[in-house]
Amino acid sequence: MSKVKVVIGDRLGKGQKVAAGVEAAGGEAILIKGVGADMKIGDTMKEHDADFGISFCGSGGAGAITAKTKHGYAVEFGLRSIDAGVTAIKNGARVVGFGFMDKEELGQRLVEAYLDTKAK
Repeated sequence: MSKVKVVIGDRLGKGQKVAAGVEAAGGEAILIKGVGADMKIGDTMKEHDADFGISFCGSGGAGAITAKTKHGYAVEFGLRSIDAGVTAIKNGARVVGFGFMDKEELGQRLVEAYLDTKAK
């Protein structure tokens, strides 16, 4: 079975801790570099045929809404907790938009939630 591909885009060019969590859960993290990376989530997901994407900005919505508008991905945004992200993934979101939350636990738990949904 191939690894779960997760695209990570952070408005401030961060996301390294979340990427480490994705990899700790056995996933492949595709970290978009540079400021404004959240706005490239949809394009990068499409380019890499990613399973889901994680977008970070102040509001938690800009990159996710752009991915939905441009590529039609199912999104949940404005998320402020890891549990909210887990629920969004379990409910079928392909892009989850958070306020700034570069935490290893977030990447790990989202990959685990995604794998749980695919196992059913």
